[in-house]
Amino acid sequence: MARHKKKSRWKKVLAITLGVLTIFLVAGGLFVWSMYRDVNETVTKVNDNLEISEERKQVETIEQKASVSVLLLGIDRRDGEQGRSDSIIVMTLNPTTDEGAMLSIPRDTKTEIVGKGMNDKINHAYAFGGAEMAMNTVEGLLDIPIDYVVEADMEAFTEVVDALGGITVENSFAFSSDGYNYPIGQVDLNGASALSYARMRYDDPNGDFGRQERQRAVVAAIVEKGRSDFSVDKVTKLLDVAGNRAKTNIEFNELVTLSTDYMKAFRNASTLRIEGSGGLESDGIYYWNPDAASLADVQAELQRLMN
Repeated sequence: MARHKKKSRWKKVLAITLGVLTIFLVAGGLFVWSMYRDVNETVTKVNDNLEISEERKQVETIEQKASVSVLLLGIDRRDGEQGRSDSIIVMTLNPTTDEGAMLSIPRDTKTEIVGKGMNDKINHAYAFGGAEMAMNTVEGLLDIPIDYVVEADMEAFTEVVDALGGITVENSFAFSSDGYNYPIGQVDLNGASALSYARMRYDDPNGDFGRQERQRAVVAAIVEKGRSDFSVDKVTKLLDVAGNRAKTNIEFNELVTLSTDYMKAFRNASTLRIEGSGGLESDGIYYWNPDAASLADVQAELQRLMN
């Protein structure tokens, strides 16, 4: 029973990591010029759906072509609930040096919940105060500004891959997961098999680091497929996913710039991770605590990328 819950949780974790940002990167690129009105309407919809302060919405970082940080939130929610952010990913992109980084923050990370005045699991920040409290809390943990946020429900990922007609990745070692076999070399993936490929963790000799590399490879494959295999039908399907599953403060004109001037940085993005350990504490609840030195190293690298 516990293993089933863990698998379900990973589906939610990977939904945002591998799906939602790529919707905007793809829709903001080549597709814009042939479907300007439809893309603009969809972006306006996801902008309006996001509940954050006007100050947080009125960001000009991308327009200025400065280094940018994007917080990706995969939300687990049930009817009538605020939900929790089961996936917390920070992506930084520097268009000047064409460098970037992707950092996955463990959902059980114990840190200050900014605006709540307490220490708790970082994924509770969204439950307490939505996207804005999550942004503030991640800023406090990483000591960098968070410019933009993208949030979506778990169904987004598989729908994006299937809308593109599948993707192809280069697999470095053979393994099986959830009934799918992944040989060494080029592997064709649909939505379900791509999710399984990206979330496999326990059989990877590099553990979490290997899983994050596969996540990044899938993200890159989605973006490249969307940019190179253009069709009106694919765009229509992607816009439908974005309109129904996503919320963001990235605006239409910023998507265009993000998908062009920031693309090299996205392709060159490295995978960062914070070392740490977890366990039950005196309140009987499991927390994951970052190693102070490792956290400081990650903070320094993110600050370098963000200038």
